[in-house]
Amino acid sequence: MILSAFTGPRRAFAAFAAQCRRQVLDTGSWRRLCNKPVESVSEPRPNVPTPAAAPVRPAYKLPGYRPTEFDKKILIWAGRFKTKEQIPEQVPFEMIDAARNRVRVKACYVMMAMTILSCLAMVILGKRAAGRHESLTSLNMEKKARWREEAQREREAAIAMEKPQ
Repeated sequence: MILSAFTGPRRAFAAFAAQCRRQVLDTGSWRRLCNKPVESVSEPRPNVPTPAAAPVRPAYKLPGYRPTEFDKKILIWAGRFKTKEQIPEQVPFEMIDAARNRVRVKACYVMMAMTILSCLAMVILGKRAAGRHESLTSLNMEKKARWREEAQREREAAIAMEKPQ
């Protein structure tokens, strides 16, 4: 019963393996999962020109991107250039984009550090307040007691104003 459940997938795999074996016999090389035909390097393909040497790419793309003052600051913060005078008139947008990403990551690190430091400061301040027996509940109860006293004084003052007849 259990073996009959596996006959379907086994047959599918056997057909797949047979197809791969046929391709190995046809091309003379083995390919993983038979997804793309292998071209042999020794045989030149007919009617296909041979590739020429790749052209040398310039350091900066022409036309470039003229950086703003803020972009220049970002390029300096990212460490691409030391001073504003070293930044050329036009730089590739990829360089500015990479500098922005680098500054963005640095800003995230700074925010994470500030968050951790502020959490530690809140823990320390909370422990000090607990040592002085200060809590939000006690502060709230004191504030409501003051309000009740003020309301009582106002009522007594109002009653005193009405009695002098």
